[in-house]
Amino acid sequence: INQLGSVCLFKSEYEHDVSFIIILDNSDGGLEIFNLSKLDWESYDTEMTVSNSKLDSGGEAQWYFSQVKGTMEDEVNEADIISTVEFNEDGELLATGDKGGRIVIFQREQPSKSQLQQTENSNLFRTEYNVYSTFQSHEAEFDYLKSLEIEEKINKIKWLRRKNMAHFLLSTNDKTVKLWKIRERNKRAVIQSSASEYSHYQNHTSLLNGNITVRDDVNGFIRTVSIPVVKYMDRIEVEAIPKRVFANAHTYHINSISLNSDQETFMSADDLRINLWHIEITNQSFNIVDIKPANMEELTEVITAAEFHPKECNLFVYSSSKGIIRLCDMRQSALCDSQAKIFEEREDPTTKNFFSEIISSISDVKFSHSGRYLCTRDYLNVKVWDLNMENRPVETYSVHDYLRNKLCVLYENDCIFDKFECSWSSNDEHILTGSYNNFFKSFNRNSKQEQMFECSREQTKPRQQLRPKRVTNSNLSNGQNGNSSPLLNSKRNNLLNGKSNAYKDEVNVDNLDFTKKILHTSWHPKDNVIAIAATNNLYLFYNKENQNTTSSSASYISSYNTNSTPNCFTNNTFTNNASQQQIQNSQSQLNNQIQLNTSFYTAPTSGYTNTTPVQAPPQQVSSPNTTTTMSL
Repeated sequence: INQLGSVCLFKSEYEHDVSFIIILDNSDGGLEIFNLSKLDWESYDTEMTVSNSKLDSGGEAQWYFSQVKGTMEDEVNEADIISTVEFNEDGELLATGDKGGRIVIFQREQPSKSQLQQTENSNLFRTEYNVYSTFQSHEAEFDYLKSLEIEEKINKIKWLRRKNMAHFLLSTNDKTVKLWKIRERNKRAVIQSSASEYSHYQNHTSLLNGNITVRDDVNGFIRTVSIPVVKYMDRIEVEAIPKRVFANAHTYHINSISLNSDQETFMSADDLRINLWHIEITNQSFNIVDIKPANMEELTEVITAAEFHPKECNLFVYSSSKGIIRLCDMRQSALCDSQAKIFEEREDPTTKNFFSEIISSISDVKFSHSGRYLCTRDYLNVKVWDLNMENRPVETYSVHDYLRNKLCVLYENDCIFDKFECSWSSNDEHILTGSYNNFFKSFNRNSKQEQMFECSREQTKPRQQLRPKRVTNSNLSNGQNGNSSPLLNSKRNNLLNGKSNAYKDEVNVDNLDFTKKILHTSWHPKDNVIAIAATNNLYLFYNKENQNTTSSSASYISSYNTNSTPNCFTNNTFTNNASQQQIQNSQSQLNNQIQLNTSFYTAPTSGYTNTTPVQAPPQQVSSPNTTTTMSL
């Protein structure tokens, strides 16, 4: 190790989880990063061998098709378009809202005993969801004072933490927030029970009251008495009951609702104001943010999204159309006009154009489950912000940068104003968001790998593995790039010769369908199950990868023998008696073979280090065979 250089273990923010080992080569100043959770380790008495088989794949996740909900007709009814998707706290229920004001709740299927006996992993059989309840949440209204039509479209759904046998959720359209109670009860039916008795009753008229039916004969004997009784059926019915209606508090359209961590208050945000509500009080709310200027001509930005901190009930953030995120603390003042922190990335004035402000507008902001990071989505990128650093994001992922040359077309068809959402995985290691052509992307924050998949009718076979997709630029497909590789030229020739299989998983940027878009996504709070809304269809996918990598990383470290010497490849063995020439040859092979599929990595420390992110080219990020060297 001393001959190679320096070896340093970087500990992640999770306790007892050593994720990366960094080797500093003193000869050329290169920096090589190994992800311990992605390597196969074999412990020997005198040496340690590391296989690079998993490095070649980059540790990419394998997504499988589970279900698709909705009709597969080409003609789509406007009212059937899904407008929001949300899992509840434990992931057993999944709620969707559409533009028709309806809410459909799906319940996770419970595995049978035979399925549990066949496999140890019960989650493999619990990726399917069935319809649990359907009800009409909002109706279309008309504001006669403002001559404004209020749509019934469901903008957001938020689940409350379960406290009893019933479930509660908040739903909102443009003006009104409603609290719904979802409960189960045994179905009851009123039936007639009959009994034949032969008895004489003196006062015959006293039996003719209520719902009791009496039949007698000519001799005055009672033959039959039928009494209606309530019988409970085996079938259980689910009913949705409106408990609260929070109305008449917003002048502009509501774009966000967020439940506080205290489970007693929530906030609703429109274009210019944010109101704080108590869950039990419907006739009063507190205005905590008001950015409306005295003169509306001076208005420069609007509120686009807002969310409470997952652990601190006094903190919340809201984003604006200028690409600014403001963190507010309600302990400072009742009206949070002055933010505690402001997160903004300064734009280069030389690259500013007509579309700069439009594409920098933030459409969604989400806290990580730990509460330390913020995930924001603008039109072209997904950015991760650390609450300890305000001047720039710590991570930036390009979603569809290939559309930068088509902003004029997107502006003409109003697609440039689409609002895409983003979602965190349960362990905060992955980020999910959508794109056009029914594409969605998953970003791995550890390996910096990105994968793009398609929600397609062609991939609806049970347990079918999704094939990654790639969007190619028009100049490559047309042969305008003279420096293209022979592999691309071969693929291009195959395409021209009619062999379209060469580009089966590649889509040209000119062939993207902008009417098919994935705006709403949701990640299961505990498992690797994702729900994606594609127009009027709801797709469910699952991942077989084990989420808990802490124990595996710990086992890798515990198997390390301090008396052994690291060997990163089976063909290269470093020993203490190796010659200097062998070391130099091994170092050159190490630099040529180690693959680093990441744009940058910032090691969590007690104090934050202002490290400038080094962005890798998009081709290097998407290609698993790209070698990237980081310099100090």
